[in-house]
Amino acid sequence: MKPHPLEPVRAADAPGLPELPVQATLRRLEQEFADFLGQATPGTGTEAGAPVYVTRPFLPPLEEFEPLLREIWRTRILTNGGPFHRELEKRLADHLGVPHIALFNNATTALIVALRALDLSGEVITTPYSFVATSHALMWSGLTPVFVDIDPSTLNLDPARIEAAITPRTRAILPVHCYGQPCDVEAIAAIAARHGLKVIYDAAHAFGVRHRGASVLTHGDLSVLSFHATKVFNTFEGGAIVCADPAMKDRIDKLKNFGFEDETSVIGVGLNGKMSELNAAFGLVQLRHIDTALAGRRAVDAAYRAGLRGLPGIRCLEAAGEGNYAYFPILVGPDYPIGRDALYDALKRDGIHARRYFYPLISDFPAYRTLPSAARAGLPVSATMADRVLCLPIYPELDASVVDRVIRRIAQP
Repeated sequence: MKPHPLEPVRAADAPGLPELPVQATLRRLEQEFADFLGQATPGTGTEAGAPVYVTRPFLPPLEEFEPLLREIWRTRILTNGGPFHRELEKRLADHLGVPHIALFNNATTALIVALRALDLSGEVITTPYSFVATSHALMWSGLTPVFVDIDPSTLNLDPARIEAAITPRTRAILPVHCYGQPCDVEAIAAIAARHGLKVIYDAAHAFGVRHRGASVLTHGDLSVLSFHATKVFNTFEGGAIVCADPAMKDRIDKLKNFGFEDETSVIGVGLNGKMSELNAAFGLVQLRHIDTALAGRRAVDAAYRAGLRGLPGIRCLEAAGEGNYAYFPILVGPDYPIGRDALYDALKRDGIHARRYFYPLISDFPAYRTLPSAARAGLPVSATMADRVLCLPIYPELDASVVDRVIRRIAQP
């Protein structure tokens, strides 16, 4: 009996299908890389002197991906909402506990389409403390970012600052669930309701995050996810928009396909944001292993917290809600023996590649620094956090001995 393409199966179990060159090539390259490093599994970071990066993409067993690749080769359906694409949308909506999800080729495109779907113009209040794609999407959409400061505890938008920044030109709020920490969604919803504003959450970090027993993705008018290779759940490249209304889902689906309603009708100025069948198929395999991946991240998070507890000058961001352990940021304070950048360099000399997420601030980049809201004087918390933050390596397979190595280096700078 032919196996269902969504069930795990080894190539030997399907002898009637031709061998795919990608299988042999990937295994050969993996082995050559392992031989070059003199190790059994490439990139674990457990060998003496091996570099340790801030993240490492989670990959499921290759043999589980093979039958889905074979099905793509058999059907020759590569894109345009194929069966794997439809199946992943359904399974993700069920897994995340959200009404509707629309898949995209990446999160930046998804964010641009989300802004277009809501017919926005004018000003949008957002955070300077994020990856630059958050504000880039606004600029690509002809919208003006208005930066407001963040809360020092969560590093998310400060609701009090949001309300103070509203003008007659304000049309929406674009908060970020930074590091997967839920924003103050209730306060933001109340502000939006009082002023008639839309809310689009940049939820790139927030896959699987829950707030008060429900998915944080159900808040706001729309939420945008990232499935980039570095994220908790990845499809190589990818993204998605979460929405509550089936009519909005239909509009989003049309806008990501050039605005086509049917073969001869175009409803609006769309673009090409479709996720391919290859990415969707990979996502289906990844979803089988998401609980294992999260458990691995949780263990690393717990080890860092235990090892760094009480260390003068080092603050670990407190977890809020049911998180996904996407990042492990520390804040290097004035009581620490050396500055943040000196610690960054010291770790790097030891082969530990931490990252200063998010430094510089978006508002410091040339494209934004001339905006009135970009002045650092008006963003004191954001500026301080950008100068102190350091994200430590975290990923599911990060060995406990490597975590200990990082902790010892921070304890003895």
